Amino acid sequence: MTVPSKTPLLDRVREPNELRQLPKSELKQFAEELRTELVDVVSVTGGHLGAGLGVVELTTALHYVFNAPDDKIIWDVGHQAYPHKIITNRRERMRSLRSGGGLSGFTKRAESEYDPFGAAHSSTSISAGLGFAVARDMKGKKNHVVAVIGDGAMSAGMAYEAMNNAGAMDARLIVILNDNDMSIAPPVGAMSAYLARLVSSRHYLSLREIGKKIAHLLPRPMEKGVERAEEFARGMVTGGTLFEELGFYYVGPIDGHNLDHLIPVLENVRDAENGPILVHVVTKKGKGYAPAEASADKYHGVTKFNVLTGEQKKSNSKAPAYQKVFGEALIAEAKKDERIVAITAAMPSGTGVDLFAKAFPKRTFDVGIAEQHAVTFAAGLAADGMKPFCAIYSTFLQRAYDQVVHDVAIQSLPVRFAMDRAGLVGADGPTHAGSFDIAYLGTLPNFVLMAAGDEADMVHMVATQVAIDDRPSALRYPRGEGTGVERPLEGVALEIGKGRVLREGTSIAVLSYGTRLSEALAAADKLAGYGLSATVADARFAKPLDKDLVNRLAREHEVLITIEEGAVGGFASHVLQHLALEGALDKGLKIRPMVLPDRFIDQDSPEKMYEAAGLDAASIVATALGALGREQEAAAARAVIG
Repeated sequence: MTVPSKTPLLDRVREPNELRQLPKSELKQFAEELRTELVDVVSVTGGHLGAGLGVVELTTALHYVFNAPDDKIIWDVGHQAYPHKIITNRRERMRSLRSGGGLSGFTKRAESEYDPFGAAHSSTSISAGLGFAVARDMKGKKNHVVAVIGDGAMSAGMAYEAMNNAGAMDARLIVILNDNDMSIAPPVGAMSAYLARLVSSRHYLSLREIGKKIAHLLPRPMEKGVERAEEFARGMVTGGTLFEELGFYYVGPIDGHNLDHLIPVLENVRDAENGPILVHVVTKKGKGYAPAEASADKYHGVTKFNVLTGEQKKSNSKAPAYQKVFGEALIAEAKKDERIVAITAAMPSGTGVDLFAKAFPKRTFDVGIAEQHAVTFAAGLAADGMKPFCAIYSTFLQRAYDQVVHDVAIQSLPVRFAMDRAGLVGADGPTHAGSFDIAYLGTLPNFVLMAAGDEADMVHMVATQVAIDDRPSALRYPRGEGTGVERPLEGVALEIGKGRVLREGTSIAVLSYGTRLSEALAAADKLAGYGLSATVADARFAKPLDKDLVNRLAREHEVLITIEEGAVGGFASHVLQHLALEGALDKGLKIRPMVLPDRFIDQDSPEKMYEAAGLDAASIVATALGALGREQEAAAARAVIG
C-alpha cells in the first residue's frame, strides 16, 4: 500500500503537465488540497463556490488524462472552472478573482491558453466543442475535444441542437454530462462503475464495431433491428437512451468523486476512435465543504465568508436590493389580481421571483435555462387573458430576441418583462452586463419601456405594468441596493410616457433614464459650485417618449444632457430623433448624450466601472462644462475622475 505524500502536492503543480507526472496514488490527496484551496480563495473573493467544489475530482481527472492545452477542455458557463484555473497556472492570481484588473469569474480566451472558449452563459459548450472538432479534422490534427456541461444547462434547447448535429456528423467529440442534482441518474456505485468501464473499453467498442459490420451484411430491416437491440440492451443497464437517439455513445453513470472510477473511463473514451461519446458523471454540488453541502443552493454564489463557519459577509447598506423591491411589489399586486403569474428562467433569486414563489407557488414557473421557451410560454399565457411577468436578466433576454419580436411584439401581447442586471453589474463583468436592452427593445413597435430612477418609483412601475393590458412592456432595474428612499406601501399606475422634474434650473438640463438619477442630482449640486443652475429630470419612459418634457428642456436650457446605463442606440437615440424632427438641433441647442462606451468593460466594483464608463456625477459635470466651452474647467473635472 502506497502512503500518500505529506508534502503539499498543490505547491508542486503549476500546470497540467506537472499534474500528469504525479502517480495515481497521490491524486486523492491532490484533489483534497485543491478543494481546500478553492474554499480559501472564494472566502476572500466571493463568487461561485458550490459548482467548483462539485467538480474538483472531475477537473483533476480531466487534466490528468487529457493533454491540455493541445486537447481542448471547454467548460460550459464557466462558473465551475475555478479548480481548472488553479491547475492551469493561475493559482497565484486567484485572489484577484472578479476584481478590477484580476481574473474573470468565468473562462476567458484572453486570460489563458487553457481556456479555448470563453463562456458565462449556459449551454454553449457542445456547439463550440463541435466547432473545435470539425476544425481539428479539417486541419488533419488528432487532438481531443472535451465539453463539460452541467445537467442544468441541458435544459436549454441549444445543447440538444448541438448534440443532434454532432451525432449526425459522427464527430469525434467527448461530452461530459456533470449531473450534480441526481436529476437524471439512478444511484451509482461499484456495479455501474464496472459497466461504464466495460462499455467504454476498447475491447467492447471493437466488438461493437464488428457487430455493426456483420449486421450491415444482413437485410436492412434486420440490420436496424440488431443495432436497436444492442442499444436497448445497453440502455437497460446503463441508461442514456435519449443520448443514443441523438447519435452519442453513452457511458455511465459513474461517481464523479471517485478518481478510481473516473480515470479508467476517461482513458477509455480518450483512446476510442469512434464518433461522439457522452460520459455521464454524477457529482454533488458543494462537495467536501459542510456549510455548502447543507445549504439549499449548495453555496452556488456567495459573498466573502468565514471559512470555519460558512457565515457570509452581509452588506452594510440599509437600502433593499432592487430584486427584492420587485418581488415584494409584485406580491402586493398579485394579492389584488389572481391573473398575475411570474415566470423566470432558472434565476428566481436573482430576479426576486423567489419571494413571489413563496407567496404564490402555484402561480410561479421556473422553466429552467430556456429563455426562448419562457418568452413564448408567457405569450401564450397573455393570449389567454393572464398577466404574466417574465423576469429574466437583460443579458439573458438577448437569447430570446426572436421570440420577443415574433411571439410578443407583432401580436401586441401584454407580456410584462422585468429585466434584472440592467447596466453594469460589477464582479460578473461584461458577460452579465445589461447594456443593450434599451436599444434592442426600443426598435420594436407597441412596446412600453420603463426604467426606475429609484426603488420607490419602481414600485409604481410594477403597478403600471399590471395596468398595461393591450401591449408588451419592459421594466429594467440594476443589480444591487437602491438609494434608501422611502417606498410606498402600494404602487400607483403612472401615466404612460410621462416623466418628472425633480429639480428646476436654468442653464443645464440633465435628463436621466434609470438609476443614474442619483448621480444626476449629485452633479447638479457640483454644477452649482461653478455658478451653473441645473434642471434634473427623470424620463421614466424611453418609449413612448415624453416629447413635451424633452421639448421644454430643449427650449429652456442651453445644454441638454441625456444619461443612461445602456449602449449607443438606446434612450438618447430616441431623444435625438425627436429633436431632429422638431428642428431643435437647428436652433443652437447643445445636446450631449452620455451612454456606455463602445467597448466591453471588464469586472470591477460598479462604482469604478461607471467611473470608467464616464457615467458618474463628475463625468456629468465635465460634460456640461465642455459643452459650454469651459474646457480648462472640464479638463480639471476629468482629472479628478482619473
